Amino acid sequence: MATMEMDDPKMGHKVHWEPENLLKGLTLGQILFSNDYRHIALKGMFTAFIMLALGGMFAIIFRTELALPDVQFLGARVYMTLMTLHGMVMVFGFLIPLVVSVNYYILPKIMGNDRLLWAGAAQWSYWILILAAILLVIGRPDFTWTAYAPMSLRTGNDLVWMGHVAIILVAISEFLAGAVLFRNAISGKGGLKNTPLMGWAAGTIGLLFMISVFPLAFVGYGLLSDWGQWTDVAWFDPSRGGSVQFFLYVFWTYGHPAVYLPFVPAIAIIYTIMPRFLGRPMWSYWSGVVAFVLLSAGAMPIGPHHFQPLYTVSGDYQRFIQILTMLVFIPSVLHVFNWISTLFMGPIPDSARRAIPFKFMVFSIAFIVYGGATAFLNGQIAPDSDFIHNSYWIPAHFHAMFFGFSGQMAFAGVYFLFPYFTGRMYSQKLGNWHFWLWQIGLFIKITGMGVAGYLYFPRWVYDYLDIPGWAVSQMFISIGGYMVALGFLAFLVNLFWSASKGKVVTGDPWPVVQDFKAAPAAQPAE
Repeated sequence: MATMEMDDPKMGHKVHWEPENLLKGLTLGQILFSNDYRHIALKGMFTAFIMLALGGMFAIIFRTELALPDVQFLGARVYMTLMTLHGMVMVFGFLIPLVVSVNYYILPKIMGNDRLLWAGAAQWSYWILILAAILLVIGRPDFTWTAYAPMSLRTGNDLVWMGHVAIILVAISEFLAGAVLFRNAISGKGGLKNTPLMGWAAGTIGLLFMISVFPLAFVGYGLLSDWGQWTDVAWFDPSRGGSVQFFLYVFWTYGHPAVYLPFVPAIAIIYTIMPRFLGRPMWSYWSGVVAFVLLSAGAMPIGPHHFQPLYTVSGDYQRFIQILTMLVFIPSVLHVFNWISTLFMGPIPDSARRAIPFKFMVFSIAFIVYGGATAFLNGQIAPDSDFIHNSYWIPAHFHAMFFGFSGQMAFAGVYFLFPYFTGRMYSQKLGNWHFWLWQIGLFIKITGMGVAGYLYFPRWVYDYLDIPGWAVSQMFISIGGYMVALGFLAFLVNLFWSASKGKVVTGDPWPVVQDFKAAPAAQPAE
């Protein structure tokens, strides 16, 4: 009993906000330019939904192209453009902004502030990202989201340089977002030992944002300079003395930490809503803290495992990278063990079992286990270089981690916050439709990608031979994608209908939330 009381400050301030209809009377000027953290967060969420609709539409189009072999209605250029825009929009326009926006809304409350510190920087971060998205769509790059040189210098139209500028703008936007998160993470009044786990998460991701974006900005500058041939110095263009290997090292110095940019804020949401629904603190506070520290240290140096040439070079360096890659499993497992242990510490209240955000949270944990299990093979030199690296096994892994975990946790946060910013409760029926369409659709899609990868279906192809197993797996991937799209449509209907017609909420919408203090012990019978 004493443990629960002792851990209470570490869980953050009680988030018993009064539901309010922020949308009523909201002016265009407020939603666009207000520095109120709630308006900034809402604007980021709605923009992320638009980006998800856009990126999902691109995916549905090229998924239809891949559903059957030797049936083409897209050309190679159009296919590669859609796939490039899909990857960039989903990662930089949907996943990262959505989880960051949810954190913007919750973090001030958890840390005991009445506002988001450095809110002006958050505003600039948003608008710079919007400019990057506009340039990206106009430029229509077709060099995949990794922008590998020299392909990104040889393909595209005359406006492809806009994609290079967009990369620089994304770096600036993410740096500002990281600064905001880090500043708010260190604003707690109780010192490090009483900083809530969400604060540790915000500090971790803030540091990763601010440090990792410098190589990303250099990638954008180098590509822009090489494409325009502004100087005699070529950074990445091999025809002019540049180095493709240098590009790989620079890009993946950002690219691997980028994996954690949506990942850690999603973890922060778990550490906030899980104890609120269960009415008890996390199983272990310090294992979460240690995991965040280890993630901060381990995310940066293991980028080289992403490019295959490393594994064709003999020597100790590749072994060193493999060992570091295996070590980064430790903090992830610490987090997962903490979550599962908390769930099994006691009975799960019926109110939590019915709650849509709780359901999304539990299944997102299942997907991180699923995706993490496949990642073990990715880090091994032999299977990665000879079998896995350029097959669909890799998209199966990162779709499980990015969408199955981070994306679903973002929506868990949105459902959790919904009554707080609308004053109404979402439709349980539509929420369940969204939930089950996503669980089944994502499982079919990710498993289909894993099977295709096992059969060595290559990445970045817009048509394929009718080799046994290929057409079946691609059809299943497409079916899963369509189910995910239907689930998102159910969410949109729920969002707009419930915001005006949903049941009015009075008082705390999540009644299981208590003061993290145990109920009085039962007295023995006389």
